[in-house]
Amino acid sequence: MAGTMHIGEVSERTQLSLRTLRHYDEIGLASPSDRTAGGFRLYTETDVDRLLLIRRMKPLGFSLEQMGEVLAARDALERDPRDPAARAALETFVVDAQERRQKLARQLEAADELISRLRAV
Repeated sequence: MAGTMHIGEVSERTQLSLRTLRHYDEIGLASPSDRTAGGFRLYTETDVDRLLLIRRMKPLGFSLEQMGEVLAARDALERDPRDPAARAALETFVVDAQERRQKLARQLEAADELISRLRAV
């Protein structure tokens, strides 16, 4: 299959461990598009894009189940960009991600203030 990558290259590109990639495949969150005759995972650019989306969700604290729901909504919109249920589901996650980002920003501000106060002693 042209344009495919083995798991090691995908791990490097996504900064996800081999163990994590295998786990995502086992639970059906992000499976490779193909396998070699010997059973080695083969990933495409589309697979890598999915993994990068997942990687960006991890620091915001989304669960594996929520990640799967986001991917399912995105997949549904790729099939039918007018799918109202998928659009609504994705928008719900956007709002959730914005709220999580705001919380992290507040935590970062608190950390900066703490560092400043400690340096002022």
